[in-house]
Amino acid sequence: MQLLSSGASPFARTCRVLLIETAQDDVEIVDVTASPMGGDASLNAANPSGKIPALLREDGPAIYDSRVICRFLDQRAGSGLYPESRLWEILSLEANAHAVMEAAIAITYEKRLRPEALWWPDWFDAQWAKIARSLDAMEARSMPLLEGPLNMAQVAVGCALGYLDLRHDGRAWRTGRDTLKAWEARFAERPSMQATRPAP
Repeated sequence: MQLLSSGASPFARTCRVLLIETAQDDVEIVDVTASPMGGDASLNAANPSGKIPALLREDGPAIYDSRVICRFLDQRAGSGLYPESRLWEILSLEANAHAVMEAAIAITYEKRLRPEALWWPDWFDAQWAKIARSLDAMEARSMPLLEGPLNMAQVAVGCALGYLDLRHDGRAWRTGRDTLKAWEARFAERPSMQATRPAP
């Protein structure tokens, strides 16, 4: 199998972290280019939306959307990163982390693809407000799930926070969130997170 990926994508990173954590070293990581304006032909062929990641399989059609891929890979390895006893909590926190990624990437693309004269500061602030609300909710309500045994929500949150450091470090997401800050510092030291840390 091949995972179509990009080193900077937090969505693809969740899949790569899962592969390392579950010792699935038989999946090849293939770097591709994705963009709202059109990316690699191989990616567009695998996923009609042109988004990464996408998982190419020999025995079936491609699987896409990082959360779908992670569920598939977790089941393949029997690793239990989506335990039934807390499934809805984990899926909800995973979704919250993905919402942070989506808003952060929306800001990144707006600045990268539109002329500066057309930037809309109120829209940037609205995207960051989504991120701030999500992080505040994690700080207030999600720490028991983040502190427990490894699960996929933890991976998603770790990758989301890593992307904020990569692209939006000036926003200082750690301010006023000491518990989440301390958790991220510990989680970022996991070998899987170190191995997939995006280059600045």
